[in-house]
Parts: sequence; structure tokens; C-alpha cells
Amino acid sequence: MAAAYLYLNAIIYLVFAAWCTLAPARTATAIGYASLTRSGQTEYLTIYGGLQLGLAFLFAWFAWTQQMRTGLILAMALYLPIVLYRSAALMRWWPVETTTLALAVTEWLMLAAAVWLWWQGRPA
Repeated sequence: MAAAYLYLNAIIYLVFAAWCTLAPARTATAIGYASLTRSGQTEYLTIYGGLQLGLAFLFAWFAWTQQMRTGLILAMALYLPIVLYRSAALMRWWPVETTTLALAVTEWLMLAAAVWLWWQGRPA
């Protein structure tokens, strides 16, 4: 089950990396960026395309090499601060676009799943 979770993360990050790389203006608008300067476009492509592609690789690697605990720790290390920051931001700037809310729900679910899988696999 942990391998499926890690592969799911890899697929999600791969899809987001492709979406952000191939349609950066569209994806930036969908998550609330009104406009980006050339420097902003560079940063957006690097973080939303490149970093997400790197995360896809890591999640796939940990699943493929059967390093489930390490992959789950990675997921928790990524999702916990994301969920904390997203929750604070949602409380501060509510209401938000539907895409942002969908991302928040996905992040909360992915964190909960990582914690649950990690807890299930801990030594007795």
C-alpha cells in the first residue's frame, strides 16, 4: 500500500510538472497569479515545473527501490509545512479560487495518508 501511495505522489507531481511546464500562463492563472514578469515566469517554471519533476522522481525512486519508510518521511516532511502554511493562508485570504481549494484538500489528504501509512508500518 505504501508503494502505491508513493507512486501516486510521483504521478501527481509528474502531471503537475508537465502542466506547469507546458502551460505556465494557464496554470499560473488557475492558481491565482494575475501576471508574471519575465523573472517571475522563470521562477514559476523552475519551482512549479522543475522542483515538481524532481519530487516525482524521488517518490518513484523510493517506491521502486522499496524504501517505503524513507518515502513516507519525505511525504510528511513536504506535506506538513505545506498544509500548515496553506491553512494559515486560507484563513488569512479567504475566499480563494476553486483550484487553490482543491490543491489544499489534496495536500491535506496526502498528509493524512502518509501519516497513516507510516503509523501502520512502524515496528510493534
